[in-house]
Amino acid sequence: MISGLIGRKLGMTQIFDKEGNLIPVTLVETGPCTIMELKEEPMKVKVGFRDLKEKGTNNAQAGYFKKINVKPLRIVKEFNSSDNKDYEVGQEIKADFFQPGDFVDVSGRSIGKGFQGGMKRWHWSGGPAGHGSMHHRRVGSIGASADPSRTVRGRPMPGQMGNKNVTNQGLRIMDVILEDNIVLIKGTVPGAKYGVVTIRKSRKKAFKSLDDKKEFVVRKVNPMKQSKAAAGKVKNKKGKK
Repeated sequence: MISGLIGRKLGMTQIFDKEGNLIPVTLVETGPCTIMELKEEPMKVKVGFRDLKEKGTNNAQAGYFKKINVKPLRIVKEFNSSDNKDYEVGQEIKADFFQPGDFVDVSGRSIGKGFQGGMKRWHWSGGPAGHGSMHHRRVGSIGASADPSRTVRGRPMPGQMGNKNVTNQGLRIMDVILEDNIVLIKGTVPGAKYGVVTIRKSRKKAFKSLDDKKEFVVRKVNPMKQSKAAAGKVKNKKGKK
């Protein structure tokens, strides 16, 4: 089975569960994803997402899509697979690949915030706020002395913020709208509106039904500690009097 699909972030909304609790969710259009190629060693599946006009392809791309007899697709990615026997080239995988209660890892390109200073980018506290300081938001010393006589690699500095590949793990699918191929994900989905994301089933968290309620464990209290705490409160009250 393929490990995930390609999607497009549509925006956010909110839903209510059976108990009436409000849950913020992100709508992600997931599929249909068309299978373009099946690989055996290592076992992978190449899929495409969103149709592309033929005039938008170059000669190499047009020849490739014509060879596999698949319409041109805009976004192409590979996913790991455990078994390819149920797949064939040209087959479409839709949002029913996921089900409510699944935990997923969502990857995307974070929103770019341009060139930022160190206080915004790395949460520096800044220098003294007095008028004579002259060091309110500056970087300060970035080098070393005679040894190694250079700036150490990886030092936090001002620079471009955001616009990086980000993966948020352990997000939960709250609902699936099969007619529109949309999944509702609880949690922070990286990227801007209409940005492309990849949704993979989580390896760390197994499926858990939405109807399962969290069990609260009642911890036993040591009677000796409880009596000492009560005695301390009585002493404090007497002392205040």
